[in-house]
Amino acid sequence: MSVALAHVDELEAIELPEGFVWRPVRSRFGIQAFGVNAYTPGATGQVVEEHTEERLEHEEIYLVLRGRVRFTIGDDEHELGQGQLVFVRDPSLKRGGVALTDDAAVLVIGGKPGQAHEVSAWEWMFRASPHLRAGRHDEARQVLQEGLEAKPGHPALLYNLACAEALAGDSEAALDHLGEAAAADERVRTWAEKDSDLDSIRDDPRFPRL
Repeated sequence: MSVALAHVDELEAIELPEGFVWRPVRSRFGIQAFGVNAYTPGATGQVVEEHTEERLEHEEIYLVLRGRVRFTIGDDEHELGQGQLVFVRDPSLKRGGVALTDDAAVLVIGGKPGQAHEVSAWEWMFRASPHLRAGRHDEARQVLQEGLEAKPGHPALLYNLACAEALAGDSEAALDHLGEAAAADERVRTWAEKDSDLDSIRDDPRFPRL
Protein backbone atom coordinates (compact mmCIF):
# COMPACT_ATOMS: atom_id res chain seq x y z
CA MET A 1 0.00 0.00 0.00
CA SER A 2 1.56 3.31 -1.09
CA VAL A 3 -0.68 5.55 1.05
CA ALA A 4 -1.96 4.94 4.60
CA LEU A 5 -3.84 7.16 7.05
CA ALA A 6 -4.22 7.15 10.82
CA HIS A 7 -5.03 9.53 13.67
CA VAL A 8 -2.57 9.63 16.56
CA ASP A 9 -5.32 8.42 18.92
CA GLU A 10 -5.86 5.36 16.73
CA LEU A 11 -2.28 4.22 17.22
CA GLU A 12 -1.47 1.50 19.73
CA ALA A 13 -0.94 2.97 23.23
CA ILE A 14 1.85 1.27 25.22
CA GLU A 15 2.50 2.76 28.67
CA LEU A 16 6.06 2.36 29.88
CA PRO A 17 7.25 2.18 33.52
CA GLU A 18 8.79 5.67 33.24
CA GLY A 19 5.25 7.02 32.90
CA PHE A 20 4.98 7.97 29.23
CA VAL A 21 2.85 6.36 26.53
CA TRP A 22 4.51 5.20 23.32
CA ARG A 23 2.40 5.46 20.16
CA PRO A 24 4.20 3.39 17.49
CA VAL A 25 4.20 5.25 14.20
CA ARG A 26 7.12 3.68 12.35
CA SER A 27 5.92 0.11 12.89
CA ARG A 28 2.26 1.01 12.21
CA PHE A 29 3.15 2.08 8.69
CA GLY A 30 6.17 -0.18 8.18
CA ILE A 31 8.48 2.81 7.68
CA GLN A 32 12.08 1.83 6.92
CA ALA A 33 13.64 5.13 5.83
CA PHE A 34 13.57 7.01 9.15
CA GLY A 35 12.61 6.70 12.80
CA VAL A 36 9.33 8.31 13.82
CA ASN A 37 7.03 7.79 16.80
CA ALA A 38 4.46 9.69 18.83
CA TYR A 39 4.14 10.02 22.59
CA THR A 40 1.38 11.03 24.99
CA PRO A 41 1.52 11.45 28.78
CA GLY A 42 1.14 8.52 31.12
CA ALA A 43 0.55 8.30 34.86
CA THR A 44 3.45 10.59 35.78
CA GLY A 45 2.76 13.23 33.14
CA GLN A 46 6.01 12.42 31.37
CA VAL A 47 5.55 12.59 27.61
CA VAL A 48 9.15 12.23 26.41
CA GLU A 49 11.46 10.08 28.53
CA GLU A 50 14.68 11.61 29.87
CA HIS A 51 17.48 10.28 27.69
CA THR A 52 20.43 11.07 25.47
CA GLU A 53 21.17 9.78 21.99
CA GLU A 54 24.88 9.20 22.64
CA ARG A 55 24.78 5.51 21.83
CA LEU A 56 22.70 5.77 18.65
CA GLU A 57 24.12 9.21 17.68
CA HIS A 58 20.73 10.38 16.47
CA GLU A 59 19.63 13.91 15.73
CA GLU A 60 16.02 14.41 16.84
CA ILE A 61 13.23 16.87 16.15
CA TYR A 62 10.14 17.11 18.35
CA LEU A 63 6.82 18.49 17.12
CA VAL A 64 4.02 19.26 19.58
CA LEU A 65 0.89 17.96 17.88
CA ARG A 66 -1.46 19.34 20.54
CA GLY A 67 -1.49 20.62 24.10
CA ARG A 68 1.55 22.10 25.82
CA VAL A 69 4.82 20.43 26.81
CA ARG A 70 7.77 21.63 28.88
CA PHE A 71 10.98 20.29 27.36
CA THR A 72 14.20 20.18 29.35
CA ILE A 73 17.22 20.03 27.05
CA GLY A 74 20.56 20.21 28.78
CA ASP A 75 20.21 22.99 31.34
CA ASP A 76 17.48 24.83 29.43
CA GLU A 77 13.70 24.63 29.60
CA HIS A 78 11.36 25.37 26.71
CA GLU A 79 7.55 25.47 26.94
CA LEU A 80 6.09 24.58 23.56
CA GLY A 81 2.53 24.56 22.27
CA GLN A 82 0.72 23.10 19.28
CA GLY A 83 2.67 23.39 16.04
CA GLN A 84 5.99 24.31 17.69
CA LEU A 85 9.16 22.33 17.10
CA VAL A 86 12.46 21.86 18.88
CA PHE A 87 15.49 20.31 17.16
CA VAL A 88 18.28 18.66 19.15
CA ARG A 89 21.43 18.21 17.06
CA ASP A 90 23.86 17.15 19.82
CA PRO A 91 23.29 13.47 20.75
CA SER A 92 24.98 13.97 24.13
CA LEU A 93 22.42 16.51 25.35
CA LYS A 94 20.00 15.05 27.88
CA ARG A 95 16.42 15.72 26.89
CA GLY A 96 12.91 15.00 28.16
CA GLY A 97 9.41 16.43 28.15
CA VAL A 98 6.59 16.79 30.68
CA ALA A 99 3.00 17.40 29.62
CA LEU A 100 1.46 20.64 30.87
CA THR A 101 -1.97 19.63 29.55
CA ASP A 102 -3.66 16.22 29.62
CA ASP A 103 -4.18 16.20 25.86
CA ALA A 104 -0.49 16.68 24.99
CA ALA A 105 0.94 14.67 22.10
CA VAL A 106 4.42 14.87 20.60
CA LEU A 107 5.78 13.51 17.31
CA VAL A 108 9.49 12.61 17.27
CA ILE A 109 11.61 12.03 14.17
CA GLY A 110 15.25 10.99 14.42
CA GLY A 111 18.18 9.42 12.69
CA LYS A 112 21.95 9.29 12.46
CA PRO A 113 23.41 11.77 9.95
CA GLY A 114 24.91 10.16 6.86
CA GLN A 115 23.70 6.66 7.69
CA ALA A 116 20.80 4.57 6.42
CA HIS A 117 18.15 4.12 9.09
CA GLU A 118 18.16 0.97 11.21
CA VAL A 119 15.17 0.04 13.34
CA SER A 120 16.16 0.45 16.99
CA ALA A 121 16.13 -2.51 19.36
CA TRP A 122 14.24 -0.48 21.94
CA GLU A 123 11.07 -0.83 19.86
CA TRP A 124 10.84 -4.52 20.77
CA MET A 125 11.87 -3.83 24.37
CA PHE A 126 9.16 -1.18 24.72
CA ARG A 127 6.61 -3.56 23.22
CA ALA A 128 7.63 -6.39 25.58
CA SER A 129 7.59 -4.23 28.71
CA PRO A 130 3.82 -4.33 29.45
CA HIS A 131 3.85 -8.12 29.06
CA LEU A 132 6.70 -8.43 31.56
CA ARG A 133 5.00 -6.16 34.09
CA ALA A 134 1.76 -8.12 33.77
CA GLY A 135 3.50 -11.48 34.17
CA ARG A 136 2.83 -12.52 30.56
CA HIS A 137 6.30 -13.97 30.18
CA ASP A 138 5.61 -16.09 27.11
CA GLU A 139 4.23 -13.07 25.25
CA ALA A 140 7.28 -11.01 26.24
CA ARG A 141 9.60 -13.77 25.06
CA GLN A 142 7.85 -13.93 21.70
CA VAL A 143 8.23 -10.18 21.15
CA LEU A 144 11.91 -10.21 22.12
CA GLN A 145 12.64 -13.24 19.94
CA GLU A 146 11.05 -11.39 17.02
CA GLY A 147 13.44 -8.54 17.79
CA LEU A 148 16.40 -10.91 17.71
CA GLU A 149 15.30 -12.25 14.35
CA ALA A 150 15.54 -8.70 13.05
CA LYS A 151 18.70 -7.82 15.02
CA PRO A 152 20.61 -11.07 15.72
CA GLY A 153 22.94 -11.00 18.71
CA HIS A 154 21.79 -7.62 20.02
CA PRO A 155 22.95 -7.55 23.67
CA ALA A 156 20.05 -5.53 25.10
CA LEU A 157 17.48 -7.78 23.43
CA LEU A 158 19.34 -10.87 24.67
CA TYR A 159 19.45 -9.40 28.17
CA ASN A 160 15.73 -8.64 28.24
CA LEU A 161 14.96 -12.09 26.86
CA ALA A 162 17.05 -13.61 29.67
CA CYS A 163 15.03 -11.61 32.20
CA ALA A 164 11.76 -12.89 30.72
CA GLU A 165 13.05 -16.47 30.74
CA ALA A 166 14.28 -16.21 34.34
CA LEU A 167 10.88 -14.90 35.43
CA ALA A 168 9.20 -17.73 33.52
CA GLY A 169 11.38 -20.31 35.30
CA ASP A 170 13.38 -21.30 32.22
CA SER A 171 16.78 -21.09 33.93
CA GLU A 172 18.85 -22.80 31.26
CA ALA A 173 17.64 -20.52 28.47
CA ALA A 174 18.03 -17.48 30.73
CA LEU A 175 21.63 -18.33 31.58
CA ASP A 176 22.47 -19.05 27.94
CA HIS A 177 21.06 -15.75 26.70
CA LEU A 178 22.50 -13.75 29.61
CA GLY A 179 25.94 -15.20 28.94
CA GLU A 180 25.63 -14.39 25.25
CA ALA A 181 24.60 -10.83 26.10
CA ALA A 182 27.52 -10.37 28.50
CA ALA A 183 29.97 -11.65 25.91
CA ALA A 184 28.67 -9.06 23.45
CA ASP A 185 28.58 -6.09 25.85
CA GLU A 186 30.41 -5.77 29.17
CA ARG A 187 27.70 -3.39 30.46
CA VAL A 188 25.43 -6.41 30.85
CA ARG A 189 27.35 -7.44 33.97
CA THR A 190 26.49 -4.11 35.57
CA TRP A 191 22.85 -4.31 34.48
CA ALA A 192 22.55 -7.82 35.94
CA GLU A 193 24.21 -7.05 39.28
CA LYS A 194 21.05 -5.89 41.06
CA ASP A 195 18.28 -6.77 38.62
CA SER A 196 15.61 -8.62 40.62
CA ASP A 197 14.27 -10.21 37.42
CA LEU A 198 17.36 -12.42 37.49
CA ASP A 199 17.24 -13.45 41.16
CA SER A 200 16.20 -17.00 40.30
CA ILE A 201 19.50 -17.66 38.47
CA ARG A 202 21.83 -15.38 40.44
CA ASP A 203 23.44 -18.17 42.48
CA ASP A 204 24.34 -20.23 39.44
CA PRO A 205 28.13 -20.27 38.82
CA ARG A 206 27.46 -19.40 35.15
CA PHE A 207 25.88 -16.06 36.12
CA PRO A 208 28.02 -13.24 34.64
CA ARG A 209 29.40 -11.12 37.45
CA LEU A 210 31.40 -7.92 37.61
